[in-house]
Amino acid sequence: MEFTKGHGTGNDFVILPDPDGALDLTPGLVAALCDRRRGIGADGVLRVVRAAKHPEGAALAGEAEWFMDYWNADGSLAEMCGNGARVFVCYLLDTGLAEPSDAALPVATRAGVVRARIEGADVAVEMRRPRLYDASTATLGGLTLAGTAVDVGNPHLVCPLPAGLDLPALDLGRAPEVDAAVFPAGVNVEFTAPGAPVAGADGHVLMRVYERGSAETLSCGTGACAVGAVALRDAGRDTGVVAVDVPGGRLTVTVTEDSCWLSGPAVLVATGQVTAPTLHP
Repeated sequence: MEFTKGHGTGNDFVILPDPDGALDLTPGLVAALCDRRRGIGADGVLRVVRAAKHPEGAALAGEAEWFMDYWNADGSLAEMCGNGARVFVCYLLDTGLAEPSDAALPVATRAGVVRARIEGADVAVEMRRPRLYDASTATLGGLTLAGTAVDVGNPHLVCPLPAGLDLPALDLGRAPEVDAAVFPAGVNVEFTAPGAPVAGADGHVLMRVYERGSAETLSCGTGACAVGAVALRDAGRDTGVVAVDVPGGRLTVTVTEDSCWLSGPAVLVATGQVTAPTLHP
């Protein structure tokens, strides 16, 4: 199999070109590819397939040529991945599967069609406006933290740390315990702390995330959007710009009246071939 390795602020992906949907991609193969010792290593797999050739993308083929078939590192499927979408677009442009244009480039996902544009060295993707819909909690060991449930096409729980708790000191070696009644399909959990003012931004937040199906990652794009929306809500704003610092770098979240733009770097670092039978699912 041909592959490309890429990342957005440290959120890394194995990209598999499969324009006609011929690849037999299974949960075991995905998990093996993402294994950081026996495989290539990644937070997830992005399969590049024409929307018309994928059963979950066919209905969107009239709006977007390409479908982002995203899988978590454990082999489970995910609705959406903000950083993944940015890296996906970087791959399309780098390989000539899409042409640079002043118009936003549409990409089909399980959460619907998103649109991307190039902003200098960064890639920005427009997603749905985050919807804050419930209050819940996450428990880490003996620590229970209050949070806000947010829908960004996939589920999130944003938990600001109380004063006196150190964000870098949190132990995210195991999944936080959450309310299965609120999150029946699981949830990505973001832990946040306030950052110093940033020029050009209405807010600045520091974030760590535990992603369902991938454990702690260096970055989560949809998580940053969820965090930005909560930060604006807490500041009494409906719209605005929030700088979100993750362990892998900085993302910029712009919440408008009807959408959310996620902007940051996207990098392709390697290409090669992998022999599936040598992997250990």
